[in-house]
Amino acid sequence: MAQTLQRTPIHDRHVALDARLVPFAGWEMPVQYEGVIPEVRAVRGDAGVFDVSHMGELEVEGPRATELLQATLSNDLARIGPGQAQYTLLTNERGGIIDDLIAYKLDDFRYLLIVNASNREADFQWLKERELPGSDVRDVSDQYALLAVQGPRAIERLGLPEAQAFTFAEGEIDGVQCMVNRTGYTGEDGCELLAMAEDGAELWDRVVRRGAVPCGLGARDTLRLEVCYPLHGNDITPDTDAISAGLGWACALDKEFTGANALRETKARGPERKLVPFVMEEKAVPRQGMDVDGGGVVTSGTHSPMLDRGIGLAYLPAATAVPDAEISIDVRGRKRRARVVKRPIYKREENS
Repeated sequence: MAQTLQRTPIHDRHVALDARLVPFAGWEMPVQYEGVIPEVRAVRGDAGVFDVSHMGELEVEGPRATELLQATLSNDLARIGPGQAQYTLLTNERGGIIDDLIAYKLDDFRYLLIVNASNREADFQWLKERELPGSDVRDVSDQYALLAVQGPRAIERLGLPEAQAFTFAEGEIDGVQCMVNRTGYTGEDGCELLAMAEDGAELWDRVVRRGAVPCGLGARDTLRLEVCYPLHGNDITPDTDAISAGLGWACALDKEFTGANALRETKARGPERKLVPFVMEEKAVPRQGMDVDGGGVVTSGTHSPMLDRGIGLAYLPAATAVPDAEISIDVRGRKRRARVVKRPIYKREENS
């Protein structure tokens, strides 16, 4: 029997807007409204809003909460204080990436972790099994709705004060209470608004009324790829390590955490392969799983509306994983030329 897809608190709004709905990580989610290209341009030029309520929220609390997370997460929570957030990785013994997530420090004894939808259960179980006396891990995902409002005019349209990236504070949008997180997944300015589930649809209405364009998963995937943000399940997995993926900056290798030794060894000897961005030199759209001559493989690929050409991420042997290297990708049986570029693929100053 087919599994029933879960629906976010904003589902009725997507139906009313005639969004194209698709299954994603066990949820029925909008992949597009007007279309991927206009939605990408809205976020790059003004402001767009995404329903990301399918993502998971885990709360870790207690006098030993920090100790538990320092032993399981790759980054160093000692670098942040209450009201600050940090990008980090949940790693296994081999240094593989169970998930990438953002940790929000609510106070010295309480953290909120926002995790990928498809990994919510695995992350919860991993942390729950490693709980210390004096620490408590709870899955509170169903209590919340989460909207991402992204774009150069996002903060202005929401009427919010300026704030530094990776900080958060309690706030409101036209009377709807929410936690305003200065984080996002598009490379643009903006925030993610965490509200109680019962307030989600009203918050969506307020944000749309203020001029944010509804955007779906298709635009979100293209936007994150243009700025080389990895997607768990594609570019990073429990079988890929942070050093090879270019995420060594999110690993505090001077502290002890699960997989730290394996990551130190990989860093010391140098990774055999590296995840690098590339741009197509010929007219072709790369896709996940396509082979690259010389032993590489594409992990993410799409057409960039901002550059009007095919772009992607691929793992390549370390020797060829350097900017300006020419590579050849097997696109549906035909060899197509591409070039390795520096991160990010899209830069506003060059394309404004």
